[in-house]
Amino acid sequence: MNRREFLASAAAAPVALAAAPRLHARGLGGMLVALVTADTESRIVAVDLASGRVLGRLATLPGPRSIESVLGRQAVVAHTSEGAVTIVEGAVPSIRRVLRAFGEPRYTAATPDGRYAYVTDSARGEVVVLDLRRSRVVHRTDVGGPARHLSLETTGRRLWVSLGSKAASVALLDLRDPARPRLLGRIAPPFLAHDVGFAPDGRAWVTSGDRNELAVYDPGQRRVLHRLAAGSPPQHVTFARGLAFVTSGKDGSLSVHELRTGRVLETTSVPVGSYNVQEGFGAVLTPSLDRGTLCVLSGRGKLIRRVQVAPSSHDACVMRRD
Repeated sequence: MNRREFLASAAAAPVALAAAPRLHARGLGGMLVALVTADTESRIVAVDLASGRVLGRLATLPGPRSIESVLGRQAVVAHTSEGAVTIVEGAVPSIRRVLRAFGEPRYTAATPDGRYAYVTDSARGEVVVLDLRRSRVVHRTDVGGPARHLSLETTGRRLWVSLGSKAASVALLDLRDPARPRLLGRIAPPFLAHDVGFAPDGRAWVTSGDRNELAVYDPGQRRVLHRLAAGSPPQHVTFARGLAFVTSGKDGSLSVHELRTGRVLETTSVPVGSYNVQEGFGAVLTPSLDRGTLCVLSGRGKLIRRVQVAPSSHDACVMRRD
């Protein structure tokens, strides 16, 4: 697959929002582009964040369900139903490698230097290590359950993995050898967990798969610091500009929280089905599984624009185009 197979498209015109704040998408020396999964169409859609214009579509294996940017240069796409992972390169993407050594790959997190990526495999109960320089699987760690959402501590030394969409436990992995994660143990959240994310202040936010709340952890002590009210489960979380962004796809809402206290600063309406939420270079993205939209928000949670991308969009990430 090469760039000649990247299909230019003028469809899916963006819906601009009057008086919306501007997104400085040309920061850091390049244009920012969202890569969005078009799950039922077996494609990745590239959207220019500055204008909302659809730049084109890249054909993939069936069912691209998650996508994670690695330093804004590469992205890892999980095809859960196909037991495969695709590594793509560039904001105008091309396929570098397809790896098929998986049961049901779910989500990805990468090391800060971009060398390794960790992919959860819910069917095999593993975290699979990819060496992105060599585009190959180099290790598998058994975590004892259906691994799904995951996040690295801000130090890069540990990895937290939610063991299910309604998980009774979260697995903790040691990354002192980043190519060979080692299972340290598990914690039992005060509810059935769904997503996990590490805030810039080092605290872990764990969302719920069965209740209208989330928990904020001291990862060193493995204890709950705060239990916060949230929207309908499952919630998802990301962080930008010293704030936490929590979505409830069932409610069609995105809440902005202060990190220190967890206080809600603002709540923005987004399309129903906007479950996953990702941050990249100051932009916040949430695609809708139900509506196939991509909502682009500022680092303060203000809705900038909504773009119709596909019939169904499960995930999105941010890439840099120099």
